Formats: sequence, C-alpha cells, structure tokens
Amino acid sequence: MSRIGKLAIPVPKGVTVHLDGVRVRVEGPKGKLEYQVPPTVTVDQADGTLHVRRVDDAHRADHGLARRLIANMVHGVHAGFSQVLEIIGVGYRAEVRGPALYLTLGYSHPILFQLPEGVQAKVEKQTVITLESIDKQLLGQTAAMIRELRPPEPYKGKGIKYAGETIRRKAGKAAGAAGGG
Repeated sequence: MSRIGKLAIPVPKGVTVHLDGVRVRVEGPKGKLEYQVPPTVTVDQADGTLHVRRVDDAHRADHGLARRLIANMVHGVHAGFSQVLEIIGVGYRAEVRGPALYLTLGYSHPILFQLPEGVQAKVEKQTVITLESIDKQLLGQTAAMIRELRPPEPYKGKGIKYAGETIRRKAGKAAGAAGGG
C-alpha cells in the first residue's frame, strides 16, 4: 500500500468537505477549491478526517497523487500557500499595480506580467516578490513563469530566483587566462 496514500487527511475547524461521487469540494475561510477524483480512487470522510483508498493495485500512482492533491486543497483553504521570489541585479525591480506585476529586468522595456485569478502579489523593497494563493499548483506555475522572464545566470547571479535557491556560480574568462600565453 502507498505510504503517502494511506495517511489520513485531518480536516481543521472551519473547513468543510463535500463528497459527491467523483468530486471533492473543500470550503474554508480563504476560499473554495474543487477536484475530480480519478475513478481508480475513492474518498471517505469519518471523524473529521478524510481517507483516500484505491480500488485495485493496478493504479498505485493515482492513490498517493489524489491524497496529496486533496491534502493541499484542505491546507490551502485553511492557511494558504506562499512563494517568495528574489530579484538580483542593478536596476532590477518589481512593482504591483492592481492585478498586474510590472518588472524592470534589464531589457529595453518594462515587462507587464498579468497575475492569474487567485494569485496575489506583494512587493517588499522592490526586489522581493511574495506570491500568495490557496491553490498550490497555480502558485507554483505562476512563480515559475515569473522566474522564466529572467532566470538567474551563473556568472554574476543576476535574475529572478526562488528564496533559498542556490545558484551554482561559474568562473569567468579572467580565471582561466592567468596561465595561458
């Protein structure tokens, strides 16, 4: 049996779960999310916990995945998720204007990044972007799309990186030129 899939999902106070056939709807103080369960998995609710069980052993991958997605939904509507991005580079900055993010990343023009519905952004010190959402998958995809606008380069480390991400640095041309001739 799947080690992830067999774990029970605790449902905190203030969160309600509606099971109707193949759909799981989770509502909480931060919002509501919905997920369509694959037919190889069943979801049961008892004593304030959710249990995900698989129908047969032929579809083991669906078991752990479905359990994790439902657990992320419960956590998202209760507490939410956040992702922090750091901008490194002289003159690089970000600004939030309504549902859009204006980024100056060393190109000849500022970049307008339209935030998807359900994702909020806050900018601190013009170089730290904090994204918040109840949907973990949407949040991760949005953070990856913003990072892709100017990924960190290995020589000076300029670009957009995740907080806590380490950039493997390379030596420049000057390091190899000392012994040649």
